[in-house]
Amino acid sequence: MQKILLDGSWRDAVSPSSTFHSFDPRENKSLTERSFPVSAWDELEQMIQAGSQAAEELLDVPSALIADFLDTYAAQIESEAQQLAKIAQEETGLEATSRFLEKELPRTIFQLREAAKSASSARWTEPTIASQANIRSMRGPLGGPVVVLGPNNFPFAYNGVSGGDFASAIAAGNPVIAKGHPSHPYTSQRLAIIAQKACDSVGLPRATVQFFYETKRETGLKLVSHPQVGAVGFTGSRPAGMALKKAAEEAGKPIYLEMSSVNPVFVLSEALKARSSEIAEALHLSCTSESGQFCTKPGLIVAEGTEAGLAFSDELEELFSKTAPGVLLSQSGQDAIAAAVGTMLEAGATVLTGGRPSPTKHIGYLPTLLRISATEFLKRPTPLQSEAFGPVALVVIAANPDETRAIARTLQGNLTASIFSGSSGENEKAYAPLARTLRVKAGRLLNDKVPTGVTPCPAMNHGGPYPATGHPGFTAVGFPASMLRFSALHCYDNVREDRLPPILRNRNPISGLLRLVDGEYTDQDLPA
Repeated sequence: MQKILLDGSWRDAVSPSSTFHSFDPRENKSLTERSFPVSAWDELEQMIQAGSQAAEELLDVPSALIADFLDTYAAQIESEAQQLAKIAQEETGLEATSRFLEKELPRTIFQLREAAKSASSARWTEPTIASQANIRSMRGPLGGPVVVLGPNNFPFAYNGVSGGDFASAIAAGNPVIAKGHPSHPYTSQRLAIIAQKACDSVGLPRATVQFFYETKRETGLKLVSHPQVGAVGFTGSRPAGMALKKAAEEAGKPIYLEMSSVNPVFVLSEALKARSSEIAEALHLSCTSESGQFCTKPGLIVAEGTEAGLAFSDELEELFSKTAPGVLLSQSGQDAIAAAVGTMLEAGATVLTGGRPSPTKHIGYLPTLLRISATEFLKRPTPLQSEAFGPVALVVIAANPDETRAIARTLQGNLTASIFSGSSGENEKAYAPLARTLRVKAGRLLNDKVPTGVTPCPAMNHGGPYPATGHPGFTAVGFPASMLRFSALHCYDNVREDRLPPILRNRNPISGLLRLVDGEYTDQDLPA
């Protein structure tokens, strides 16, 4: 049985409630070479205690050392990328080269390095000084470990022990208790081993990074609601996220969730006339790449204009029907897709192509396109917004701009909303009210672009209103903004100069660091 990482050392799990194996979805078989423990409460409580001690110790650790850890970790992942990609391919069925070596691992490494830059620059601390009142404030760590629960679909870039939530929490000066995912436990273990080596090499506190594979539902709820936990980051399904949110918030603990999103795409009439085939090809790839297992995959496509919209859906149908079914991450994923498709069919949608599991050795679902009229959609908008986390999309045919806007008004919160439009004045007149409606329905508004692909830059918002996330004011991607979730606002009132954190003293200790001083941003020192 594989070991867990507790307080700086790899230890045997004591009295696990059960064990499990990883699974190869391509071959549709268990990988029995290794068994992984389902941790009991005693071990998680020990992690919390060790993490609390590490949180206290990290208060005295300079940000440069935290940045050194993140850079060291990134470099070590880079040096072991080939082996990591091979392991992840076996556990997830995703391609080692085209997915991991060319895309996800470079992004993961980039995120860690960007987190390191943000930690050392201290921009995220937002130092603010009211000199006449002698009140000063800045952001700082939470004072307790951050629990990070990663998803199944990104074994590196969103992993609990290497992804954006992990990097954000560490960069803000917090220790992390990371949970692996049953879809890629060995991949997660290898990352945790690399992380711990990086911790040791730079001299961070022993329990800065701790790791376990899995736990029972009730134990997980107990974990996120523990008094000594600083915060929680979660990426996964809405039912699991809402159960965790309830437990954490009843205990007064902040929890940041990324859950479900159908990422609506609106194709206005002039865009259909000008470039229908081009848009259909882009949406087809966006919906079916990696078997549609992206949180920003378009699940709802609104085509404006009855005749043009029907022709557009026919183009999509042909593309979907010619696409071979890819590999899904798990049997439970296939079951969830089937349930979502069933819900949409019961609400009045019709299947144009697909609509069932693939007749393949690997776990899969046929690329599926459904269709419904705007009139029928507006009768049952909620079930028709069911997220099918796979190669599935629903096309809604809107007769005119009024129906298009009516659909937009019924939408739940989403990570993204996209509008394809033309350039004429008439199209601009239709665009403005639609964009105004969608602006409060999604975290990221796109023009003439599919939503898949989340660029990890400072301006990115990977967030949105419920049920996309649990709070519309935060992002899980982009530094330094993503760090703010795992920070506390520390205020100092009439505290003596020599007792203040260096960033809040009269002399600015970091060249170029902007501080808000008496309502104006400046990098200059204050008069002594």
